[in-house]
Amino acid sequence: MDRFSPKMIVLVIGIFIFILFFNKLYKTIPAGHVGVVTLFGKVKSESYAEGLHIPVNPLYKWYLYDARQKTHMETAAVPTQDQLQTKVDVSVQYHIDGNLAPKILKETGDMENLQNVHLVPKLRSLLREQGKSIKRAEDFFLEETQTRLQLSLEESLKEYCQDKGLVIQAVLIRDITLPTFISTAIEAKKEREQAVEKQKAELERFRTEQQQLVAAAEAQRKAAEEDAARRRVIADVQAYEIEKIVKATGNSPTYVQLQALETLKIMSKDPAAKIYFIDGQSSTPLPLLHMNEK
Repeated sequence: MDRFSPKMIVLVIGIFIFILFFNKLYKTIPAGHVGVVTLFGKVKSESYAEGLHIPVNPLYKWYLYDARQKTHMETAAVPTQDQLQTKVDVSVQYHIDGNLAPKILKETGDMENLQNVHLVPKLRSLLREQGKSIKRAEDFFLEETQTRLQLSLEESLKEYCQDKGLVIQAVLIRDITLPTFISTAIEAKKEREQAVEKQKAELERFRTEQQQLVAAAEAQRKAAEEDAARRRVIADVQAYEIEKIVKATGNSPTYVQLQALETLKIMSKDPAAKIYFIDGQSSTPLPLLHMNEK
């Protein structure tokens, strides 16, 4: 019995209790998360940032909230003033406010409840309200309309969610789907516009080709006129020469004799030349007889 004294028993029990509760004396909060604790059901007002926290009350019950950025995608039918509904796809980028995590736990609950209770209903309501300010469904395709809708949604959501523990970073319009008959009409309009543009391009090409043909014809006409002028000049020169020769032969009978003598002189220099005469007594002998043949 001496081996198990009361002090020894108390020490063993103390060590066992320490080991049993040791892992409850510290808490590690993962990166990007916020910790919230309750004690006997009551939410503590302070939140715990990421990292190691020691010592902590072993009776605390821990709740972790993911404080990293998230994206919620919503598709809603948005009515416009023309009583038509357009399907709009919107994405909201947000994260929780770590300082308000205790309030979230107390008033809303977990992250899923936070999104379903505050973010989604308000976003749908704002989409419907903003649609009432748009006159026609096809106006959704206007850049001005999309920009105004996006900014208005972002400002309204930020204002509404800031005291709910949600920090809205951006609201983005991902896609817009108009009613079927409007989409068909827009496609038909685009096809007509494309056909008109094609016809304009063909007309411009035809006009350019005609201008090129006209320019080529004008160039040919000018070339023909210049060639005709050149031929007229040459003909005038030749006519002038003939006129002078005729005039010279008519006024001077010896001109023909002189030309014949010049021709005979040239022919006499060629050993193979043969000279013919009609009449040796004529003043203008013409080639007729072979003088060198025996």
